[in-house]
Amino acid sequence: MPMEAQDIENLIRASFPKAKITITDLAGDGNHWSAEVIDESFRGQNRVQQQRAVYAALKGKMDGAHGELHALALTTKAPE
Repeated sequence: MPMEAQDIENLIRASFPKAKITITDLAGDGNHWSAEVIDESFRGQNRVQQQRAVYAALKGKMDGAHGELHALALTTKAPE
């Protein structure tokens, strides 16, 4: 069953409570998502470190062929 935008945001928000999070359904099918996560904790981290932190927050929802979250385009950065 596909994940809802709010479910994705809730998982990310649990690890990044003060982040600005924008979730977008790219294809309108509930399977292909985009997430922008802007959080102060990313300051001083490279993009790989930032994205690993967000993927960890998803708690395995993207793991393997049977993961609930099939595709997530991820943008991360510290606030300007």
